[in-house]
Amino acid sequence: MQQDTQDTQVRRGAIGPWLQGFIADHGGIAGTVHVVEGGALALAAAVNIPEKVQEITRTVPRGKGMAGLAWERGVPVQTCNLQTDTSGDVRPGARAVSAQAAVALPVRDASANVRAVVGIAFAGERELGREELARLAERAATLPA
Repeated sequence: MQQDTQDTQVRRGAIGPWLQGFIADHGGIAGTVHVVEGGALALAAAVNIPEKVQEITRTVPRGKGMAGLAWERGVPVQTCNLQTDTSGDVRPGARAVSAQAAVALPVRDASANVRAVVGIAFAGERELGREELARLAERAATLPA
């Protein structure tokens, strides 16, 4: 998959390279990091996410989409067997990539508040079990501040 998100990968210093490593280490095909800013999740980095989709997800309210639900609930939110949007239109709710599974992982600060949400998408069908989710969440917790 062509990578056209160099600008977002370096926007917040170490977050972009960290996200690239996180995706590679877990066999993902794409991912995002949204940080909590001003009562919403703000896109901090994206890998293999088209620019038009990045614009749509630049800010995410609490409870909206996978990232917003992970923030609101404070637990990983996963989707399996995603139906890819083949219309060519980019609109809210359209899939960012042709993925078969995805998970959004909340990352907490020292006060136990969610400070960010890390998202990762996988090419193959995948039901993420408790141990794999725990492994992903543990690694997500290493997200640079």
